[in-house]
Amino acid sequence: MTLKKDANLSGISRRKFLELAGVAGLGCVLAPSMLTTKSWAASGEVNGFNSSWQGLIRTKSIDGRLVSTTPWEGTVHKNAIADSMPEYVYSPARIKYPMVRKSYLEGGPGTNSEARGSEGFVRVSWDKATELIAKEIKRVIKEHGNASIMTSLDSAYLYSGRVNYAGSCMSRLANLMGGFTNTTGDYSTGAAQMLMPYVTGSIEVYAQATSYPTIEKNAEVLVFWGCNPVTTLRACWAANVGYGFDWLKKLKESGKKVIVIDPRRSPTAKHFGADWIAPAPNTDVAMMLGMAYTLHEKGLVDQKFLDEYTTGYDKFLPYLLGKTDKTPKTPEWAESICQIKAATIRELAQLVAEKPSMIFLGWSMQRADHGEQPPWMLVTLAAMIGQIGLPGRGYSMASNYGDNGSPLGTAPDPGWLDAGKAPKNAPPLLPAARTTDAILNPGKVIDFKGEKLTYPDIKMIFNEFGNPQCRHQERSKMIKAWKKPDTIVTNEIFWTASAWMADIVLPISSLAETDDVDIDSVKTLIAPIKSAIKPLYESKPSFEAFSAIAEALGIGKEFKYNEPFKLVEISYNAARKAAKDSGTDMPEFKEFWDKAEPIRFPTDKKNQDFVIHGEFREDPLLEPLGTASGKLEIYSKDIEKMGYADCGPHPQWYEPFEWLSSPIAKKYPLHLLTSRPKHRMHSQYSQMKSLRKLYCVADREPVTINAEDAKARGIKNGDVVRVFNNIGQTLAGAVVSEDIRPGVVNICDGGWYDPLERGKPGSLCKHGHANALLKDKPTSSFAQACNGNTALVEVEKYTGKIPKITAFDPPKGA
Repeated sequence: MTLKKDANLSGISRRKFLELAGVAGLGCVLAPSMLTTKSWAASGEVNGFNSSWQGLIRTKSIDGRLVSTTPWEGTVHKNAIADSMPEYVYSPARIKYPMVRKSYLEGGPGTNSEARGSEGFVRVSWDKATELIAKEIKRVIKEHGNASIMTSLDSAYLYSGRVNYAGSCMSRLANLMGGFTNTTGDYSTGAAQMLMPYVTGSIEVYAQATSYPTIEKNAEVLVFWGCNPVTTLRACWAANVGYGFDWLKKLKESGKKVIVIDPRRSPTAKHFGADWIAPAPNTDVAMMLGMAYTLHEKGLVDQKFLDEYTTGYDKFLPYLLGKTDKTPKTPEWAESICQIKAATIRELAQLVAEKPSMIFLGWSMQRADHGEQPPWMLVTLAAMIGQIGLPGRGYSMASNYGDNGSPLGTAPDPGWLDAGKAPKNAPPLLPAARTTDAILNPGKVIDFKGEKLTYPDIKMIFNEFGNPQCRHQERSKMIKAWKKPDTIVTNEIFWTASAWMADIVLPISSLAETDDVDIDSVKTLIAPIKSAIKPLYESKPSFEAFSAIAEALGIGKEFKYNEPFKLVEISYNAARKAAKDSGTDMPEFKEFWDKAEPIRFPTDKKNQDFVIHGEFREDPLLEPLGTASGKLEIYSKDIEKMGYADCGPHPQWYEPFEWLSSPIAKKYPLHLLTSRPKHRMHSQYSQMKSLRKLYCVADREPVTINAEDAKARGIKNGDVVRVFNNIGQTLAGAVVSEDIRPGVVNICDGGWYDPLERGKPGSLCKHGHANALLKDKPTSSFAQACNGNTALVEVEKYTGKIPKITAFDPPKGA
């Protein structure tokens, strides 16, 4: 079904796209019309429509069992997940029933917490489980206050749908109870999203990207700096269609010069047949400074652009020239740090300055020590070049996610679940990456964006739907932390490490067992998410699970303000009303639901040639940026006032706490990178055998190692190796390759934690869990974001008895 109208139905300016949560909650929408029935049937064949992480899918069920799923034919890219959804749904790792840790059930909060992660569970009823949860929430609030209950919405899974998104459900429950300690920022872009509003007035990383059509028409040189869209475009916060892959194909066919700057010869480098520049990890700022020095040296700085559109260059320049620290940031100086020849640095600087160029910055660099500096320095470099705001040129920090950069469609937003009003005295937000530190150190005061934050005394963790025991860095430290609170509750589909570490576990339905509605990331369609089968075992969709908890708390009516399926219709009708107000007709909900097809919308012609900061460049007075000065801030007076030694008022080179030139490299001489996996969304889908066959080595997560480094250690392709440092250790399967620079290894993030001794900090992980090796250290006092790419390790061939993988096994009693 396709609707034809060229209009911007969103009512949101292009600059604010993806930056505002400006969609009304479902409580604001008119009551639903006549409802249709549930999607699934107990007998016969039913063909339906649903979603997976990599895209929309068609479902086929026979006699109440999901028998097959296939990619929706409108999906542009190959969706490896689509055919595997029955395996996902019927996984042996499913949590089938409400479960309580044995000691906890016998003794109550805090009992034998040291057994978390290793002890068995006891099956209980939903009523019993929710009674225990409600009783503990009330006790903790009464005895310790609301701040002593911690949740972490940033760690919630990417899960299509507007009604059953667990983050909204958790927010609604918490708001009704007076608020819990929650987090701000996330693990993907924590440093950049905190910094960039001070520099460009936008979070950048989730903002609308310069459109691919204008890049195709106007750019001659493309630079992918730590950016690997061929892999990362598979991930998305909403239904993913894959338009970005089509544009990557068109960009390749256009014959542009493409340069990839990355310690790995990434799939993106291979896709384009690109020139590959491989700096030492965590040294990109030094390389950018060397390029900036070249621009000054060669007279290539666009001073007119700097004068009109930026502020603070006059304070940055003395640092660049070495007048403030007696160290000119010459290409030769940069070469001594990043290990890229000075001549290459000069050549690259001249190329991007003299040719129409687009520089794509990935998120990997800001997930590292001093991660605030690379995006700030890139904006400074781009400002010196002077192409920011020109069609198809400048920079982008958001072109590696979902379909961002594809022209926006005109689909109106379905409504989200109404999270309710935030309480006036809700506990302050904590930086997402500091939760472990907060649990271990109640009362500790930390810096954060110019403020002082005091850690609360966490007595209860309510993990609403996610796997922080995989996502967070330094697994041993987090295991210790999670043994400290009185109670841990986890809502989950599978027996993840986080579920193993809980006291009370509630079973959540998969998306194939859930009714909902969603929109794709660039607003070209609205799709039904129809349950193919009824919820398996005793699992419930998130909204129903939280409704049961609310009922036990005595706020059932306040929380469950409508029936779940009615809320799906109300969500759809919110979009339908917005469309009607803009002159476009959408079918009634029953027709939409029964047809089980997405409604497709035309693109917005006004967005075909969108350019980041294009309006600002056209008229900086009428279209100022959201910074303190209204301009690009190379030097921030606001950050200067904060007085941080590890994040100064302009971009600069800070030596990482460990890197290939630090003393500890003598003991751990390989730098570990943790890139995004192709066949998973972080830890989601890690348990699927059909997908694991595509990438696992010796049934373990692969570690890519350069051929020279492998030879020096007697390691061959396919060997089981031990990767270790002073933080932790893990086994992995060796992939010997020339596609990674010497001195660097890579393990993709998200492999499930599988300790030899469950619940014991420091135990050897058998599976290849990267975060067992990464230090739980903030990027700086400013953003307090995570370090996902700063770690030194050693690798050796494993000579012991190779242990069996048990990461996906349920605990005793389950």
